[in-house]
Amino acid sequence: MRQLGALGAMRNRGRAAFGLLVGGALLLAVGGCATAVPADDALSYFTAPAPDDAWSRKIRGWQQREQSAPAGPAPVGAEPPRVDPAERGLLRNKYNEFLVERKRQVASELATWIQEQSRDHYIPDGPVDHWATFEETLQNNGDDCDGLELLVYHFLRELGFRDDEVFRAIVVRPSDGQHHMVTLWFETPKDPWVIDPTGAMTTGMPHMSEVPGWKPLKVFSEKRDFTVTQRRAQDHVNTAQR
Repeated sequence: MRQLGALGAMRNRGRAAFGLLVGGALLLAVGGCATAVPADDALSYFTAPAPDDAWSRKIRGWQQREQSAPAGPAPVGAEPPRVDPAERGLLRNKYNEFLVERKRQVASELATWIQEQSRDHYIPDGPVDHWATFEETLQNNGDDCDGLELLVYHFLRELGFRDDEVFRAIVVRPSDGQHHMVTLWFETPKDPWVIDPTGAMTTGMPHMSEVPGWKPLKVFSEKRDFTVTQRRAQDHVNTAQR
C-alpha cells in the first residue's frame, strides 16, 4: 500500500507539472503582449557593408551575372523560342512551362473575377468621358471600362508580369464605332490574350484573333504609347517563310 501510495503521489506531481506547462503555454498564447519574447532591437538589417566584406564581393559578382543574363519570355516583337521535344526533360524547359501554366491560370482567374465585379462596380461616365486613375477608381468604388480595366492592368503588373508584355488597349467595333478599353497580355508578340473588364467585348480570356468584330487601335502603358497598324503584305510573306 505504501508503494502504491508513493506511485500515486508521483503521478499527482507529474500531473501538476504538466498542468503548469500547459497553463504557461496558454498564457503565452493569450497574453502574448505581456509575456512574449521581444524582438531583438539590437539588429539593423540594412546597414551598408564594410568595403572589405568578403560576402559582399561574392554578392556583387552574382548580381552582375544575374543582371546581364537574359531571363523570361521573349520581349514584344521577338519570336518565341522553339523547344525541341527531345529536350523537354531539361530543368530550364520545365521551369518555363510551369511558369507559363501558372501565369495563364492567374490571368484567367483574374478575367473571371473582374467581370463578376463589374456587375456591382460599373459606373458610367455620362456625357463627358473621363479616364480615371487607379486610385480614383478605388476611391469612387468603381468606374466604367477604362477605370475597371486598370484593376486588371495593375494586378498583373504587381504579380510580376513584365512591362513589355502587359498593356492597356483601346479597341473599336467598326460596325457601330463603339470604343472600349481592355488589357492585352502579350504572351507571344503577334496574338495577345484579351481581358475585358466588363465583358462587353468578350468574356473569359480569348486571343485577340478569336474576338470577331473588334479591332485594336492603341496599346499603351504609363510610359509607352503605340498605334496598331496593319502589317504589310511583305511582312506576312517573310513570316510565312520562316
